[in-house]
Amino acid sequence: MALEDAKSQVDLAFTRADPRGLAYENAFGGATSFLRRRYTKDLSGVDLAVTGVPFDQAVTHRTGARFGPRAIREVSTLQPFDPPHGWGFSPLEELSVVDYGDLAFDYARIAAFPEALRAHIAGILAAGAGTLVLGGDHFISLPILRAHAARHGPLALIQFDAHSDLWPDDDMERIDHGTWTYKAVQQGLIDPARSVQVGIRTQCDDYCGLEMIDARACHELRAAAVAERIRARVGDAPCYISFDIDALDPAFAPGTGTPVWGGLASWQAAAILRDLAGIRLIGGDVVEVSPPYDHGMITAVAGAHVAMELICLYAWTRRAG
Repeated sequence: MALEDAKSQVDLAFTRADPRGLAYENAFGGATSFLRRRYTKDLSGVDLAVTGVPFDQAVTHRTGARFGPRAIREVSTLQPFDPPHGWGFSPLEELSVVDYGDLAFDYARIAAFPEALRAHIAGILAAGAGTLVLGGDHFISLPILRAHAARHGPLALIQFDAHSDLWPDDDMERIDHGTWTYKAVQQGLIDPARSVQVGIRTQCDDYCGLEMIDARACHELRAAAVAERIRARVGDAPCYISFDIDALDPAFAPGTGTPVWGGLASWQAAAILRDLAGIRLIGGDVVEVSPPYDHGMITAVAGAHVAMELICLYAWTRRAG
């Protein structure tokens, strides 16, 4: 069946009739939607909308994450031929997942960007779909959390990152990818007592009540033990996962704006995410993939795989049966 489909399937981003199902279009050809999902603004009956936010004007070092959504979509064409290994089910067949395209915004009016993104996410949620966001720099998580918290109240946050992003900054109008977590705490968007940061390996003087599992602890503990600590912290609270690709060591993800040595290996991140199955995930993002600094697109590949794991986590508690 797959071989026959491969002979005829092309441009499924536009020609796919059913939002559910695997895809056998040649990985090297066709329009590159995320996982060969249909591009659409019609969210009727959609379980999860994938959307890109090509914004990198809040970075403190290297730009380029604006090209992240495009790169992640391109490399994701390798993944939709089979169900993801090890999960025991096929999320693309059981859930209706679409590519909602990118956020439209005026790049020259940066001050208007946060509200444009918040409204974009709020519109998706109002239609009854969940969100998976491809970034973009890490500031984008703050407006996204505003939209989710408006529906669910303060969220449990699981943040994979090399940096805490808790730099104190009480100017809530500043747009900075290093202060978004601090502002999420100050604005009551997340519940610190239910939140955890994983993979940290830069200095932070005050974690504002969040639990921190640094990179060394991740290396010295089994991945299953790290996941167990995360699950114990989050409990049954509505949960958001934000995965900064620099949580991975630069050997596994060189294409990012602020790389730090000593980070997670790809296999560690995959194992930890897999063992979080059952958390009450309401949304997530993958951020800081910066293609200009990538090599062989390995960072984009890592980002695409993280995004697939987030889809699996989202589907785990929503699949049939």
